Amino acid sequence: MTVTPTMTQFCHQTWQLESCVQLLLKQGSVTYIVTESTPFHPVSHIWPDHPADRGEIVISGESFNVDDCQVGAVELKTNNLFIGEDIPVKRDEAGWAFVVVHCIDNLSQTIEVNDRVSLVVDKAYQQSLSRGHSAGHLAYLALNKVLAAGYWRKDADRKDPHGHFDFNSYAQVTSFVTEDKCNDVYRLGKTIRKRGLNSAQMLEDLPEIESKVNEQLVAWLEHDTDVTMTCDGETLTSSRYWSCDLGEGSIATIPCGGTHVVSLSEFTTIKVTLVQTDGQNIEMQTDVIHSI
Repeated sequence: MTVTPTMTQFCHQTWQLESCVQLLLKQGSVTYIVTESTPFHPVSHIWPDHPADRGEIVISGESFNVDDCQVGAVELKTNNLFIGEDIPVKRDEAGWAFVVVHCIDNLSQTIEVNDRVSLVVDKAYQQSLSRGHSAGHLAYLALNKVLAAGYWRKDADRKDPHGHFDFNSYAQVTSFVTEDKCNDVYRLGKTIRKRGLNSAQMLEDLPEIESKVNEQLVAWLEHDTDVTMTCDGETLTSSRYWSCDLGEGSIATIPCGGTHVVSLSEFTTIKVTLVQTDGQNIEMQTDVIHSI
């Protein structure tokens, strides 16, 4: 059969669905399964900040753990599947279909293309990642706002959705979401100092900045605002946007391919900790206490 791009449902609060198998690949003990649609979120091979979902695939009434879930690309003229870092093309390349690849270790059940299977995401685990990811967005917007109040010597070209200097965009080195947590590493090097950040003063005032960021998060959570995900399409490579009205005069809209909460009411507390790790790097750990 001709493989089509995976129809994704991980932004739709969908944790279980049935779908037909499009492609199978067995390598060693691992079977890679591509279905027409899926509720599973795969880890990105380009920016792996959000882990893969966990869950099960039910085949002929028997359940098998999904040990990993990755991005794949199928060359349509050959039906060859490339997974993760082995993908040789950019997304939406003509003649290629980008797919979600479910990885099953030691699959003991017979399965064939066109078989119908049930895909079941571990809802609690996905929701813990969603809280961590949304909290990470809120934390960096709060950090941007606090720094914009007095730590830039000149106007910066990049602004965040609230119109503040986008420290996060300039300085972020890595970002990793885990269960009810997000950890961001920022580099305060020569480049960002040239752009106008007073990094020396920032490091000196780090405890005060941390306190102000946490105060801002408390204020924002009092809104209990909805969080929405807008998708330009239903396939894996379609652009997706996180949006939330935090009462800042403009709605915060951020391009993001992860899973997220549907309301700020899902949080009881979001707490940020800022730590200087060396002369040029800081870490921001964002921890969540949730209400449901």
